[in-house]
Amino acid sequence: MELVRPDTQINFVGQARICAVVSAVLVAAVLVLAFVRGLTLGIDFSGGTVLQVEIPAEAGPVDEGTLRGVVGDAGHPDAVVVRFGAVEERSFLISVPVSKEKQPNLEEDLMGALAEGLGAPVERQRIESVGPRIGAELRRSGIGALVLSWALILIYIWFRFQLRYAPGAVLALIHDVLITAGVFIALGFEFNLQVLAALLVVIGYSLNDTIVIYDRIRENIELRGRTHIEDVVNQSVNQTLSRTLLTSLTTLLVVVTLLLFGGPVIRDFALALMIGVVVGTYSTIYIASSMLIYLERRFGDSSPGARPPRRARAGASGS
Repeated sequence: MELVRPDTQINFVGQARICAVVSAVLVAAVLVLAFVRGLTLGIDFSGGTVLQVEIPAEAGPVDEGTLRGVVGDAGHPDAVVVRFGAVEERSFLISVPVSKEKQPNLEEDLMGALAEGLGAPVERQRIESVGPRIGAELRRSGIGALVLSWALILIYIWFRFQLRYAPGAVLALIHDVLITAGVFIALGFEFNLQVLAALLVVIGYSLNDTIVIYDRIRENIELRGRTHIEDVVNQSVNQTLSRTLLTSLTTLLVVVTLLLFGGPVIRDFALALMIGVVVGTYSTIYIASSMLIYLERRFGDSSPGARPPRRARAGASGS
């Protein structure tokens, strides 16, 4: 199945400079937002308590806003309330960030405030607490996981292809993570373990797409040489465009379904995946490939281990 005609010749390279400027502006905006506003860290990274409760039918119609008002009146205006499961289950997650003041009876205070505010006893289903020290460790581990993945991918691309292929792939992955995080900062959404997991998935997804295009570029370089590297990259991207679109669209179909019908519990995970898939497809074409063109132009002919075109090798062996 092909979505794009085999003879399609879209000039992706011709748009590379404009896309580079757009990406640079977006990344700069993300860095400014991160400095001015900062990430809204979830309980996983900042510490706090998550309480899951079930509201009895005697309490009447209840939604997130009602519970948020009750919990806010109890002295926790920063609490986050989301529905857990179907509407008829009447189950909610209440996340209370860690406070500077010690709150040894937080669970009892919340349960009492909910019972008083709703006029009916509330059933506790589970409670989880994350201390500030554990949250700080999770933050360091999350950042370390991202940096380690970039370093290992750099080494993998180096050995799989050549060193000049690696910087573009890693730069594209860093771009994907920054843009996805920037959307969360702009929307004021929490950055939690779900979002971190989604970013790691996006890194793997984007890398797979990059390797497919890189593999075709290497094949075409062996056939045509490096003299017209822009044409080679254009040809390679067009040849893999049908596969790229099929993969991206089928993945987006699943992710958008999760976003629309998965509920607020997995909303952040699905949203990060949706942004990452779109940005990852873009960065593979306009960042990873463009960086490869630059490095091939600068170091391709003189880099150690550079292989001549296949026809040149064949001619040499026949002489």
